[in-house]
Amino acid sequence: MSSSSGTPESWIASFCSLLGHEYFAEISEDFIEDDFNLTGLQTQVAMYKESLEMILDVEPEEDEDEDEDEEEEEGEESVEGEDRNISRAARERRHHRMASDLSIIESSAEMLYGLIHQRFICSRAGIQQMSEKYELAHFGVCPRTFCDQVRTLPVGLSDVPGEDTVKLFCPSCLDVYVPPNSRFQTVDGAFFGRTFGALFLLTFPEYDISKKGADTLAAGRPLPAVHTPDGEEKEKINGFNASNLAPGLGRGKVYEPKIYGFKVSERARSGPRMSWLRKRPLNVADLDEAAIHAADHPDESEEDGLNGVSTRRRLVPPNRPRTNGSPMSIEATNGETYG
Repeated sequence: MSSSSGTPESWIASFCSLLGHEYFAEISEDFIEDDFNLTGLQTQVAMYKESLEMILDVEPEEDEDEDEDEEEEEGEESVEGEDRNISRAARERRHHRMASDLSIIESSAEMLYGLIHQRFICSRAGIQQMSEKYELAHFGVCPRTFCDQVRTLPVGLSDVPGEDTVKLFCPSCLDVYVPPNSRFQTVDGAFFGRTFGALFLLTFPEYDISKKGADTLAAGRPLPAVHTPDGEEKEKINGFNASNLAPGLGRGKVYEPKIYGFKVSERARSGPRMSWLRKRPLNVADLDEAAIHAADHPDESEEDGLNGVSTRRRLVPPNRPRTNGSPMSIEATNGETYG
C-alpha cells in the first residue's frame, strides 16, 4: 500500500487503518525494537521472527542459492528467451514458497501486534495517544440511557488471546457493553487487556467523564478543558475527582418500573432485580473511608493505622459478626458458626 504522496505506507499504519481497527493506536517502532517490551512474546506467537520483520517492514533475507541463480540469469545475455524463462521460473518458485507461509505470517503478525499493543497503551506514549482518541470520542458512547452518551473506553475481559472480544467500558455506570457495530466484535479483547481502563482514569483524573460524546462527534474536535478558578480545587476522594465517581448511578439514574403510576415491589415476580448495584450515596464524601477513619480516630498515629494489628481489631466493633472466609457463613464472637 502507498500513501497519496507516493511513499509506501508502513505495515502498522495500514493495519490501524483497516475497517474495524479504529480502536488501535499506532505503536512506535522504537517501542517495538526494544527487546524489553517484547519479553515473553516469543513463546506465544508462531513464526515470531518473520512476524516481527513484517511489522517493522524489514525485508526477509533471501537464500544464497537464489542469489546465485539470479546472478547467473543476469549474466547470460546471449539467449534472451532462456533468461526470461529462467527468471520467470525463479519468481514462481519464490512466490510459491512465500504464498504458503504468507497467510500464517500475516495472522501471526496481527497476533503479535495485538499483544504488543496491550503493553503499549499502558505506557506513557501509548496512553497519551489513546487519550487523544478518547477526547475525539473515537471509541463511541455508552448505550445506556441514563449515562446520557458518556464516552467509553475499549477494554478486554481477559489478558489471554482468544477468550473474548473487545468490550466498551463506561466510567459513568461502571459497566461494560458489546460494541454496537459488528465490525468491532471480531477484535480480540486481549489486545487491550484489563489494565488499560482503570489506568487511564487514574492517569487523567482531570477529565470530566460526564461530558457527552455526541457533542464531540458532531463538532469533530475535542471538548475544551474545564479550568477551575485560581485557588479553587475540586473535591477529591482518594486522589480522584468526586464528580467522576460513577455519575451515571444513584437517584434519578435508575429505571423504576411502574404500573399505572405505582412502583413495583422488588418482592414481586416482575419487580426490579439487583437494583442496589446501581445505587450511589447522595453525599459521595461517604465513600472516603480514609477521611472518615481519620475523623473518628484523631489520636491514632499513621504507623498504628497502617501496620498495627491492634488497630485493625479496633476498626471492627466487638458485637459485629466476623466471616470465616465464606460469604454464606457468619462466625459469631463466641466461635459458633451460622448459615
